[in-house]
Amino acid sequence: MQEKHFNINGKGFSIRSKLYFSDIKAIKRAVVYVHGFGGHKDNKAAQRFADYVLKKHRDAAVVTFDAPCHGDDVKKKLLLEDCRTYIGAVCDHVRTQFKTDEVYAYATSFGGFLVLSYIHKFGNPFRKIALRCPAVNMFEVLSDSIMTPAEQKALSRNKPVAVGFDRKINITRQFLEDLKAEDIREFDFHGFSDDIIIIHGTKDEVVPFDASKAFAGQNDILFVPIDGADHRFMDPKKMDSAIKEIVGFFEF
Repeated sequence: MQEKHFNINGKGFSIRSKLYFSDIKAIKRAVVYVHGFGGHKDNKAAQRFADYVLKKHRDAAVVTFDAPCHGDDVKKKLLLEDCRTYIGAVCDHVRTQFKTDEVYAYATSFGGFLVLSYIHKFGNPFRKIALRCPAVNMFEVLSDSIMTPAEQKALSRNKPVAVGFDRKINITRQFLEDLKAEDIREFDFHGFSDDIIIIHGTKDEVVPFDASKAFAGQNDILFVPIDGADHRFMDPKKMDSAIKEIVGFFEF
């Protein structure tokens, strides 16, 4: 498996991206991986997924990228609009660069929320979509599971705060209000349901398992529980189970 870092440039942005591939001339299909809150393009979950896929499919590629304000991205203010712009730009780049319509999405947590937000607003540009532990209730996840009481208090006073896990992300009160206004659970995804799979660990400590299951049932989306898996799928065996489900759903 080979790796290559590159930038996708456009009006007002330069998206730091990474390509996993076996033979760049053989690429006929690609998976766009969208990381979670506080994540980045070099995350281990994306690398493990790419390694699994590329060992069996030399004509495939996996593309990851830093979301706005994440990783090496230079933006200072996190906006949902910018996040959706990045997803669209990466998808367009992959389709143009490799001359293929076989573009798939694999997104986790906040990334799952963003992909759902994107297809709700602009339609689905992907052949199929896999969501692992999608934060369908992202407002509650951020305000109740990720932020501390002190951070919530600071935001209530309209002061930006740095929140997150391994890497802290600066957010504003406006961003939190935008998340609250964009409640994915209130949107209808039946028009996309046949092309989506949701995989969720039963021991997820960040995004409630029941919220994800209810969303899938509400929209007739295929839902696959992974018994005992936490939010990050730290158990390699459980992660591999999720990957196999995803690759099978993609019909690679």
